[in-house]
Amino acid sequence: MRIISWRCKKNIGCAHQPAARIPAWTDKVNTINKAARRHILLSGMLAVFGAGGALYGVDALAAANDHSASKSVLVLGDSLSAEYGLARGAGWVALLQKRLLAQKISLDVVNASISGETTSGGYARLPALLKQNPNIVIIELGANDALRGLQLKSTESNLRAMITAVQKTNAKVLLVGMRIPPNYGRDYSDKFFGLYSEVAKQSKVPVVPFLLEGVADKPQWFQADRIHPVAEAHPIMLNNVWQELQPLIKTMLSGSK
Repeated sequence: MRIISWRCKKNIGCAHQPAARIPAWTDKVNTINKAARRHILLSGMLAVFGAGGALYGVDALAAANDHSASKSVLVLGDSLSAEYGLARGAGWVALLQKRLLAQKISLDVVNASISGETTSGGYARLPALLKQNPNIVIIELGANDALRGLQLKSTESNLRAMITAVQKTNAKVLLVGMRIPPNYGRDYSDKFFGLYSEVAKQSKVPVVPFLLEGVADKPQWFQADRIHPVAEAHPIMLNNVWQELQPLIKTMLSGSK
């Protein structure tokens, strides 16, 4: 299996932006840091993106399309999926590729996650990503919307639109849910958490209720910012995703797209 990698050149489509914070799972919410957008390629394809969800590196996308005959899983997420603060290959998406290889499941994993990404940014980038013809799309977005105080209706609308766009290609969708701490208001926090299951139910797609289940209550499993999980937490995150992803893979490999 050939690995293709492209790296951003100086001043060419590699803008930096503040990395929106994933909630601190304590009673205090820290001030938002600034961090570079990060993205990784896992055994197959990578599109390189810049600020505002614009696509850069058209040659990279074209090269990825050369591999469209291979079955693939596309991960569209934020810093929790983009290996923020981790060594390359330590995040749950990289671990997913390793698990697939270990189980002799022939699937490429494409990580199109960007730190600080919102649902609107993901929706804007999605059409170009779908040209790669993924078989399964994992959507792990929404937390940054809440942290920026965006309307829940907007987040819900964007998630529905992304799911619909993926379903039109006959690819399967897995929605990954998140929580935000009660500091943002109990009503808002509860409604935010609930919108994932509601969208999943109405769109008839599986959902991972909470990506950080089994991690959020362990302070030692977070980086110094008390926001992003350390490498030791990512196997747990992968297991949370795998419970819902494995049935999709089995169905997909059994005959459907």
